Amino acid sequence: MKFLLLSFLLFSMCCTLPSSAQTNGEISGLITNPDGHPFEMVSISFKENNKQTLTNVEGKFSFKDIKPGKYTLIILAYGIPKQTHTIDVTAHGITVANYILTEKGSTILSEISVKTAIKKFHKKESEYVSRLPIKNLENPQVYSVVSKELMQEQVVTDLPSALKSIPGAGVPLLLNQNRVTFLSRGFSVEPKVRNGLSNFVQTSIDPVNLEQIEVIKGPSSTLFGSSVVSYGGLLNRVTKKPYNGIGGEVSYTAGSFDLSRLAIDFNTPVNENNTALFRINSAVSSQNSFQDAGFSKSFAITPSFSYQITKNLSFIVDIEYGKNQGTSPIRFDPFITGIAVQKVEDMGIPYKQSFASNDVSYDSESKSIFTQVNYRISDQWTSQTAITATNSSFEGYTGRLVGRSATTFRPQITVGEYGYKSTDIQQNFVGDFKIGSLRNRLVAGLDYYSFTTTRNTAAVNTGTVDFTKDVNTTNYYTTYNVNYINSAAQTAAYTNQNSDQKTYSAYVSDVLNITDRLLAMLSLRVDHFENNGTLNVTTGLNAGFYKQTALSPKLGLVYQVYKDKLSVFGNYMNGFNNQTGTDINGNTFKPEQANQMEGGIKTDLWDHKLTGSVSYYDIKVKDILRINPDNSDFSIQDGTQHSAGVEVELVANPLPGLSIVAGYAYNDSKYTKVDATLQGLRPAGSGPAKLANFWLSYKFFDGMLKGFGAGAGGNYGSSAFQTNTTTAKVIIPSYTTLDASLFFEKKNYRISLKGNNLTDEKYWSYRLTPQNPVNFLGSVAYKF
Repeated sequence: MKFLLLSFLLFSMCCTLPSSAQTNGEISGLITNPDGHPFEMVSISFKENNKQTLTNVEGKFSFKDIKPGKYTLIILAYGIPKQTHTIDVTAHGITVANYILTEKGSTILSEISVKTAIKKFHKKESEYVSRLPIKNLENPQVYSVVSKELMQEQVVTDLPSALKSIPGAGVPLLLNQNRVTFLSRGFSVEPKVRNGLSNFVQTSIDPVNLEQIEVIKGPSSTLFGSSVVSYGGLLNRVTKKPYNGIGGEVSYTAGSFDLSRLAIDFNTPVNENNTALFRINSAVSSQNSFQDAGFSKSFAITPSFSYQITKNLSFIVDIEYGKNQGTSPIRFDPFITGIAVQKVEDMGIPYKQSFASNDVSYDSESKSIFTQVNYRISDQWTSQTAITATNSSFEGYTGRLVGRSATTFRPQITVGEYGYKSTDIQQNFVGDFKIGSLRNRLVAGLDYYSFTTTRNTAAVNTGTVDFTKDVNTTNYYTTYNVNYINSAAQTAAYTNQNSDQKTYSAYVSDVLNITDRLLAMLSLRVDHFENNGTLNVTTGLNAGFYKQTALSPKLGLVYQVYKDKLSVFGNYMNGFNNQTGTDINGNTFKPEQANQMEGGIKTDLWDHKLTGSVSYYDIKVKDILRINPDNSDFSIQDGTQHSAGVEVELVANPLPGLSIVAGYAYNDSKYTKVDATLQGLRPAGSGPAKLANFWLSYKFFDGMLKGFGAGAGGNYGSSAFQTNTTTAKVIIPSYTTLDASLFFEKKNYRISLKGNNLTDEKYWSYRLTPQNPVNFLGSVAYKF
């Protein structure tokens, strides 16, 4: 009886459905760019009604229950003029609306053919590098991109591992709290930029939320400011965004040194029109050191939400939260007095001995919130308002091993807490318009950046140890432990201070099409920096207040010898760094300046099967502070440094399934006017003069081995210096490491195996931190 009643109710409901559901039609479409890549997050709407949606990660969109008739479809995409198309919707039918978007308009696709077998690592276009919708071949600046596909194939579980594919990056340097830095053109670079905004996080950064990594080469203060860039460049973390569709992935990775990592990526639309989208990425990870002590544990969660409010107005909000616990990496400062030349490999320091304890650890936490509002003012102008706020804290212990003789050192432990807060507010107006027959793509912006720090720490010296002997036979650990350090810290002198800095900036950058192939970029930034001083909480005194204003120009020319295939380019770029203090006469120091001249070629040939660049750069730094030779209590500002070199980058897909990523960097850096002990010498922090990287992989797309693939690659660095003066040199040896991977991928799962440093090479970072020996990891992922 119940079954009959239920059947009757269902039959009645079906009979009473609106007749429009039976007579209306559907629209289904695909949006791609001229290269065949899907165009994600394109706004699709109707002129005649309020229906709208966004294309998903595959470039697809659809509308259901549309009354028959003629409609005007409106297509809006960043950097593309508004497109309109008339379509006919018929009853009971599906109207196909496939389009290719170009800068000049859109054309109807007669056949859909997205070749996933090639161009796997070719992802050069970026809205962040120049803050303008210009192609790589139109940009007079060199930048490198590491895509999520490459990170996935190399089974990347931490940010340092992702940097192996950046030409000239060298051995990533882990600082206190395990935050990472790397090399670019002879200068160190920290990852302080996220989606084009300042984002200073004083701890390690989990890669779970990375869509790609962009490393912009050379001094780039003109568009990004001095607070987040180095003279070698900057690293921009591009994060995963919500997309139109339900999907995700759960993965687990395990490996050597007790590596255990669980990660999840989940995405879903929130409303019926697919204009409100939600995505969340999260990871929990732990690993021990290959040495006798040392560990790291981390948790990261990054939810994000986007909403296309109207055809012209949208916003995105996302949050990053991270919590880390671990031991700070080893830092060794060798004893150099009276020793002219030392080689690290000959010092006799046990490679797998940490001289540390897991009890002497730290806890750190980072919280960041980001929001961006995009408003399409007209077909030619877009407004972008972005705000980011970051708060990171650290509590615990960091240390370094200070050399006391050729065979001994003494750990110096810093105990206490740090706090860092930053706020960045940007307003950009982006235009694409013509003056006469000349096309202009212009960004004009205002930027406010605030950075405050707090510090309450003390330094404690523990016992001296002979590192050539077994430490377990000595009383070394009677001083290297939490109880001794905490007790000694109670009577130590604490550094208890707060600092506050603010920067007010305005900038403009214009890319002018002089002809269809000749482009000029002209950019200028004015930066007003205010250091409100450092407050000594103990004494109540505030010192170091000063203000500085700096101009930063940028000029570039690009000529496309073959349109969209081969470009020659040249640029002049500027970077600056604010300097505090006064000289012996009381004159305030001005910002230190770096000026780069660069030229080269860029290629994008044979349907993107060969992309790359070759460039020569020359960077001159002036107004460096150095000790006054007439009075060592003061400094003078006339120091100079010169850094020049060649960089080569190649991404190739010569055959379907075959991918090659390779890079080479040569850097000649030296002090040209500085203290006598450094004059004419290569700065110790400049790293190896020669660096090379490569990765070669092949994936089967047909036959019995379909879905199976393998990859292999490596990194090389010439010898470098930890110390390089006229009286003492500490030489870091050259290194060559080799990695390999195997993977098998189907629609719903992926299995990966990876081996790192297969030759078991012993090598060190600039801080003389021993790097991982041979190690293996495996990963299993389920996709839904």
